[in-house]
Amino acid sequence: MPLVPPPVTVFPEVPAARVVPRPAATRPNKVSLVVPAMNEATNISWVLAQVPGCVDEVVLVDGHSRDATVMLAQSARPDIQVVEQSGRGKGDALREGFLAATGEHIVMIDADGSMAPEEIPHFLHFLDNGYDFVKGSRFMGGGGSRDITRLRRGGNRVLVGMVNRMHDTFLTDLCYGYVAFHRRCLPFLDLTRPGFEVETSLTVSALRAGLRIAEVPSMEMPRRYGRSNLHVVRDGTRVLRTLLREHDRGPSGLAVQRLRRLVHHRDGAAAAVEDALDPTLEPTVRATPAGS
Repeated sequence: MPLVPPPVTVFPEVPAARVVPRPAATRPNKVSLVVPAMNEATNISWVLAQVPGCVDEVVLVDGHSRDATVMLAQSARPDIQVVEQSGRGKGDALREGFLAATGEHIVMIDADGSMAPEEIPHFLHFLDNGYDFVKGSRFMGGGGSRDITRLRRGGNRVLVGMVNRMHDTFLTDLCYGYVAFHRRCLPFLDLTRPGFEVETSLTVSALRAGLRIAEVPSMEMPRRYGRSNLHVVRDGTRVLRTLLREHDRGPSGLAVQRLRRLVHHRDGAAAAVEDALDPTLEPTVRATPAGS
């Protein structure tokens, strides 16, 4: 495969922070905003109230909420499109939301108030000017976070360093889900991961596809109310597994894939022995899940 060109990282000198949003009626491309939510009744009204006028369509993907998330969202924005999530996990919710969206430009944002909808015009500016995939960064000039812990910051630094070495690129942030892209890019984006690791798989698949990528500064705020569904160690481990699963280039990639095959072969053999030694079990065929 041809080498993937390094993405262009956008620095504050570029006038992204001075982008003036155009009204939806004057934009050449329809904009869809996808918002996955589960039990965000205390936050969703505030988030929807901040959505700028350049957004034409809002798709709320409700992940089996037990509170009034959907009712309050419909009250705050009567034209909202509600999708009842059929599966579970953030990755599954985003996949269903992207399929339901009808805009040429698709933006994804969290429902907890940690991402500022007012930043959406900055993302659209670069989509309108030749970029395919635009991601927010908390760790470049003009960005920041008032919510990140030392553990999360250190983990992100290690993981983004791995991506930069694996793909010969210069990203500054990885585990942050403020992203916008052209609808035509959907076939090239990996939406198979069910959980929070989908944010990483989107970026890695965009790199592997050779899409033109821009990073823009973004400010992460603490969620307004409630507790996060993020589990740092568990979700960080899943992100690491995603990176290793996708790393198959060069000597290090070959070594990683050989090690993964060895581990899966060992686990399969151990399962077969366990079945053989337990007479109470029916004979079974244990296969390694595809892509694991």
